Amino acid sequence: MSDILVGILATFGTVFVLLAAVGLIRMPDTYLRISVTTKAATLGIGLILIAAAVYFNDLSITSRVLAIILFIVLTAPIAAHLIGRASYFIGIKLWDKSIMDDLKGKYKKRTHELSSEDTNDRSNSEDNINK
Repeated sequence: MSDILVGILATFGTVFVLLAAVGLIRMPDTYLRISVTTKAATLGIGLILIAAAVYFNDLSITSRVLAIILFIVLTAPIAAHLIGRASYFIGIKLWDKSIMDDLKGKYKKRTHELSSEDTNDRSNSEDNINK
């Protein structure tokens, strides 16, 4: 029974890793590639590691597998976010069919300052405060 479970988990994990690789090739811009690879590869690696834990059925291996999965789940999204943010800041363009740009108007290239409100809105509100 555990062999069947290991086979299913490893197969699904491999399929998700394959989908991440295909997504890396098929997605039109850097930001979508980052999203696909982070989500699919993290899930795929997690499933493969769980398959290994079930296969070996040992507490020391299972604890290591859980630590690795926790580390990947905590670090992969943060790394993807930072890579995407750095890509945006150095000027890598969004896909032509992107609907919205959440950072448009919130980043000053000259000073590398990022604010939570539009830079135009903030300069207008500063002018109103100074009056």
